[in-house]
This record gives sequence, C-alpha cells and structure tokens, in this order.
Amino acid sequence: MDADEAFARQLQQQFEKEERSLQQQEDKDLAMALSMGHAISDSEEEDSDGRESPSMFRSLTKSKNTNSNASASQDISDSDDTDVEEDAPPEKHKMKSPSKKTPSKLSPSKKQEKDEDMPSTSKGDTGKRKASSSKDEKPMCQYGSECFRRNKWHLEEFRHPEEDTPVSKKRKIESSKKRTTEDNARQSTSSSSSSSSSSSSSSVRSCTDVIQEASPLCFLMTKVSGISSQYNSTKAVHISDILSECMGELVESVQFNYMHDISWLVQQYPKKFRSKPLLLVHGEQREGKMRLHEEANAYPHIKLCQAKLEMMYGTHHSKMMLLLYTNGMRVVIHTANLIHQDWHQKSQGVWISPLFPKLSGSTEGSSIAGDSPSHFKSDLMEYLAAYKSKSLLDWIAHIKRHDMSNAKVHIIGSVPGRHIGEAKSKWGHMKMRRILKEHGPVSKDVSNWPVIAQFSSVGSLGPDKSKWLCAEFLQSMTATKGASASFVRDDNRMLKLIFPSRDNIRTSLEGYPAGGSVPYSIKTAMKQKYFNTFLQQWKASKRGRSRASPHIKTYSRLSPDSSSIPWFLVTSSNLSKAAWGALEKNASQLMIRSYEIGVLFLPQHFEPESKFFAVGEQTSSSDKQLEFPLPWDVPLVPYTKEDRPWIWDIPYFDKPDSHGNVWAPPPL
Repeated sequence: MDADEAFARQLQQQFEKEERSLQQQEDKDLAMALSMGHAISDSEEEDSDGRESPSMFRSLTKSKNTNSNASASQDISDSDDTDVEEDAPPEKHKMKSPSKKTPSKLSPSKKQEKDEDMPSTSKGDTGKRKASSSKDEKPMCQYGSECFRRNKWHLEEFRHPEEDTPVSKKRKIESSKKRTTEDNARQSTSSSSSSSSSSSSSSVRSCTDVIQEASPLCFLMTKVSGISSQYNSTKAVHISDILSECMGELVESVQFNYMHDISWLVQQYPKKFRSKPLLLVHGEQREGKMRLHEEANAYPHIKLCQAKLEMMYGTHHSKMMLLLYTNGMRVVIHTANLIHQDWHQKSQGVWISPLFPKLSGSTEGSSIAGDSPSHFKSDLMEYLAAYKSKSLLDWIAHIKRHDMSNAKVHIIGSVPGRHIGEAKSKWGHMKMRRILKEHGPVSKDVSNWPVIAQFSSVGSLGPDKSKWLCAEFLQSMTATKGASASFVRDDNRMLKLIFPSRDNIRTSLEGYPAGGSVPYSIKTAMKQKYFNTFLQQWKASKRGRSRASPHIKTYSRLSPDSSSIPWFLVTSSNLSKAAWGALEKNASQLMIRSYEIGVLFLPQHFEPESKFFAVGEQTSSSDKQLEFPLPWDVPLVPYTKEDRPWIWDIPYFDKPDSHGNVWAPPPL
C-alpha cells in the first residue's frame, strides 16, 4: 500500500468515525429541538443567487459535530465517476443529501451570517431557554475544550471548560467583532458586485481604459472581492464592466456557457440594455433544461439555444460572448460560468477582442474578406456552424459582415464527434498540433522547455501516463515549426501541471467550498497515481490571487530560467480527453465529447520579429520581447512530500479552512 492509498483510507476511517459521532449529536439536538417545539425545515438548498444547485457537500461550521450546508459553483464537466467514461454528466455527480434530521441548510451567501441558524422561537420561549441554561445547569459539551462550535444556540445549551476564563472571554469578544466586520463587508460587496465589482477604482476607470492598458494582448483576469484594490485596478474586469455602456451601444448579444443564472445575468447588463435580444447557448437536458426554460420565461427578450451533445457524457463547456453594437462587434472568450460565485472570489481569465468594424458594402459578401493571418474570422464561423443550429445562423451572418483582420489570436475549439480526414486537425489538441507546426517556435529554441498545463478539473487520463497524457496530448503541446525533434514519451521533465493542493483550497478566500468548483474524485485519483509526480502549487502573488481559487485554464511552455514563453493559451478546456479529444483507430480519427473554446497567443502576431513573450523578473536583453501577464507565478513551486492534490469527495477534518469550517462530503 503506497502513501496516497494509506492516506485516503485513513481519512475514510476518520470520516466514518466522525459521521457516527455526528449522527449521535444530531439525534440529541433533534430531540431537544422537538421538545421545545422548534420546527426544523428540510428546505431545498439554493446558492447565493437563488439558483437551485445539487446538494454536493456539507461544510461543518467550527465543529466536527455541527452541520451547515454550503453549495458552491460546481463546474463538473471533467470529473470522473465511472470506470468506462472519463467525464460524467452532472447527474452522475449528485451525492446523497445529508439526513433529513439535519438543521436547515445554508447557502454560501448566508452561511457567514451565523455558524448555524437558530430555530425560530417566540420571545417567551427564548426567555425560558435562557433561564434554564445557566452555567451550573448546562450539560458539558462532549468535545470539551476542543469544540470549535461557537454559534449562539450551542453555547446556550452546552458548557465548555474554558468559557469563564478572562482569556477565553476576550477571545470570544474579538472573534465576534471580527466576524461581524467580515460579514458586513461581505454583504456590502455582494450587493454591489453586479454593478461595480470589487474595486472602488472601477467607477473611475472604464472598461475601455482597462482594455487600452492591456493592449495589444487584451488578456485580463476577473476582479476578485477580498484582495487589495491595486490588483483589481489593472488588467482586471468584472462581467458588468464587459457589458457596460462605455463598450458600445448594444444591439443584441449571445452568451455561450455551461452554467447560467439568468436573473443574475440580466442584472449584469446596464438597465438600458436589459431588454435587448439575448440568446443563451447551453447544454442542459431533461430537468436542467426545464428549469432553464422556466427561468427564461420571465424575460421575453431571452431565447435559448440547446447545443446538441452527440457524444455520451459530453457537455457544453464553452464560455464566450458575442456582443453586437451599432458600430461594430466584439468577441469575449473567458473561463467563468454565468453565476455570481464565478465572478466573485475565483481566479478567471478573459480575452476581449478589439472592436471589429463593419465591412464596406463592396466586401461584406465575402467570407474571406476581413479575416486575419490567424484565420480568426473563418475559424469562429466554422465553430458556430458546428452547432448545426438555426438560432446561430444570424450570428454567423453578423460575423461575416464584420472586419476581423486585426484579430491576432488563434481560436482553439472543440466540438463533439469523431473527426476524420481534414476535420481531425480542426479541433482539440490536434488543432494545437497543427497551429504550432505552422506558426510555433523552432525546435532547437525550445527543446528543453517543459509544457505548463494549469486547470481546475481532472478527467480520467488512463492508468498509464504513456497512454494519453505523455503521449498524444504532450506530443501536440510540444509541436514545433518545421522539422520537429523526435518525440520522447514518458519524460516527466517535459510536463508540469498546476493544480490546487488541499491547502490551496483550504486557505483560499472561499475556504473549502471553493473545492466544489475543482472536481477531482478519489476514484479517478487512485487509478492514475502518476498524476501527482507532475504537480505544482497554485501561486499567483504577482496578480494578487494566490488565495483566489483558480477556475481559469491555461497552457504554455516555459524556459528553464522562467524568463520566456513561446506561446500561451487561455481556454475552457480542463485536463481531460473529453475536452481535448483522444485518437482512435490507429490515430485515424479524433473523438471529442464536449464543446470548448479558447484563444492562442503567438508572439510574432504582436511583434513581427519576436520569438517569445517575456515573463517573470528576467528578460532577454538581446531580443525585444513583449511582456505577457501570466496568471500564475514563475518560477513554479513543486508540491512537497506532504502536499496532496485537492480531492473533492473525501473529508478534511484535520484542519479548518479560512472560515473555520471542515469539509465533509456525504457518503455515496
């Protein structure tokens, strides 16, 4: 038995022990509550935006025997719960809800108000309970001095050994003041995030100013609540900034995404534009589709377009906006779901195109007119055409009528299907391979530069690293222009994977609930133990986002001295076969399950004579390089022997998170 398996079994045993204690305490609490006539509701869990979300995990607030449910944004398109398929649909990831004997569940926005909601009582009942809960009459808490529980109800019902000491009283007062201050700040931030995000400077600097500053790359990150304003005032935007009036007079728009909260999304548009035609492209099916249609019915200007998911376990994971103005058009490709949580305290990436003007009347009829050397326009039209939807025909026509010749990035997309012939190199990692062979770095310049892959979800990659990860995937990512050097499989030095450790999640701004958006199951992890040998920590101090849990997905190559990169990709694609594709039938076809989209930056499209982008503190003095604002720190920080990757379906009781919570997923 290796260290990882022993660790997993130890945690499972600890979890079972704690579950038994938890159930015993719940029974006691229930009996006491019922004797007082308190009603404990079993209401369905909702997130901070009122959107129903699966009851995935239970966050125990300040205690190992107190349960307070927290629903987090769950981007689960690339997690694995089956031996056959690497990416199961959302339905396969729903875990059993906690026992109906538990107190009412709390949404993320509400869980900071109290550690545990006290059941409603009349004033008379409250007075009686206080009178009967004197220090001498209260029973001793079974956890004694080790109890983390600090909610009012628990402290009134149980006695603790240290509660009367001067030091403990002082600690309680300071803790109470700190929680009150933090709660007020969170509530204030949450209520204003839809209009001004989290930076006070956003009211001074418009989105067009931020884009101008980030030009010509226009790679940005989303604003994060809870970090220093200096990191939100430069190269950072909120969704309300992207949709603001200063960007243009909006005529209509289309939003491609995996998760939608329609009521929240509508509020992100300025009042002036909230009745403009809006098309939502989604992949919801069955109950999810019904819920989305019910929510959309309240907004006459919104229409829905269901993406056809031809492959089992595939998802519509692309995240893109098409914004049509009276004087042109913009394309925005990003990594965030259309829900509050994804734009609040997570690290996300955004690329915003320049304003594409309309073509003149004499050239607008040609699909080739107005295209760029990167074929951005034709590739975008081909991507939309792959949906085979009548709802998108008008948008293909809009793209055709606009001049996109100043688009300097390549589109790297994925669409479901088994692609053969020329189509095999149009999608997924084979599209990356083709573009890098045509426009990438020269082999001799980057022969020992490792590929960096950073992602927020892990699929089933196979029992052996040579089957896919260090085979076809790495071969595509290390492709070079012209005659490439012979590809060497199984070379760990050529691949580094940035993925959050359990401590990255635990100490994040959101705490353990951030892990609900970083799906990697213990079942999958146990089948691919080699994965851990490639891992690097999530560190983003230069962008002020080390504690903003990453939902961004990026790929690159990095020079040995961490000073240069030859290309950079921001995309919706996590590390999975479903997203990138897997070769079949002796490499004659590429099988892809999901819709994905991203943009690839190559230095020569921005500086004609440049070979690399400059990154980090060191830059080359012999070659003028445009600096690329990486979303993560260099040099990279490898995992230590004590570090473990975040696993979302095992308990974490040993250390509380940044909010004093532990992580307790209900058993399957």
